[in-house]
Amino acid sequence: MTVTDPLADMLTRIVNGQAAGKTEVSVPISKIKLAVGKVLKDEGYLADINVYELDSKSVINIKLKYFNGVPVIRKLQRVSKPGKRIYKQKNELPKVLAGLGISIITTSAGVMTDNKARKLGYGGEVLCRVE
Repeated sequence: MTVTDPLADMLTRIVNGQAAGKTEVSVPISKIKLAVGKVLKDEGYLADINVYELDSKSVINIKLKYFNGVPVIRKLQRVSKPGKRIYKQKNELPKVLAGLGISIITTSAGVMTDNKARKLGYGGEVLCRVE
């Protein structure tokens, strides 16, 4: 099955996995999905992220994180879509919940949070927001 927006598919699998109370979900590998997963892990929204081979295909295994039985991620939303890309300059990067959430930005220096992009002086495409 061809997926038009693989990153949105990954985000949806994470949200659906948490809604179902799963401990982990698997998604087909890509560089952008792996980079976004690492940012989510570094920021404390995911327990772990690993890459492994399944039937000669690489797969990303994402271990979901809960606090007192409640998912750590309250809301995970795709911002820039294949039909409408959203680019922001460094001084226009959105703040999520007054700094309690994050936006994930892809810049010329790689994929990072909005806070890190602001500090380093980068703008870029706003991939998603996490609350």
